[in-house]
Amino acid sequence: ASELKDGSRQGISIHPEVQTAINRGTAVVALESTIISHGMPYPQNIETAKEVESIIRAAGATPATIAIIGGQPTIGLTNEQFEIISNNKDVSKTSRRDLPRVVAKGGHGATTVSATMVLAAAAGIRVFVTGGIGGVHRGGHLTMDISADLTELG
Repeated sequence: ASELKDGSRQGISIHPEVQTAINRGTAVVALESTIISHGMPYPQNIETAKEVESIIRAAGATPATIAIIGGQPTIGLTNEQFEIISNNKDVSKTSRRDLPRVVAKGGHGATTVSATMVLAAAAGIRVFVTGGIGGVHRGGHLTMDISADLTELG
């Protein structure tokens, strides 16, 4: 992705705090957002997400929760954006393969590990934290139903 005057990448909105950390070369930790939208009930989901971000900050790094907000890939969420992801039934669980669809439709998407990896890499973020990854689904030896999380990890 090419860099714009404000330091953000074309097609990706990067929170100023995250962009500053990237520009300075300080530690940035990407976080997936599916656990917020699909993993826990509201308001525990947003409380947990904020707690994880606080732990990362206390360790001297900048957290960068990643989601699609109104069709815009977004790295580093505002409080309003956290509310959208945490308490909205129209948020899609967004894997790597779903990114173009969610963006094109202007929807909201909570990123899985695979989508988080793609967007973090595009922004120059090399480290991320997750509560878990997808695997091989039951009967996967017959259906080849394998999570994109595994294939993205390579």
